[in-house]
Amino acid sequence: MKVKTNSGSKKRFALTGSGKIKRKHAYHSHILTKKTKKRKRNLDHFTLLDQANVKMVKELLCMR
Repeated sequence: MKVKTNSGSKKRFALTGSGKIKRKHAYHSHILTKKTKKRKRNLDHFTLLDQANVKMVKELLCMR
């Protein structure tokens, strides 16, 4: 039986060239009027996934 990749995870995470996992910042999709330009600008960038969550996300992406 084939193992299926989690579709939601496929859309939310990306791999870097060195194999680390990138993610987007939260709090940048709605209720933006009360947030400062600086805060919204800093939420725009990708960041690396925290080490505590790497194992779980790799399982969701079928990368054992």
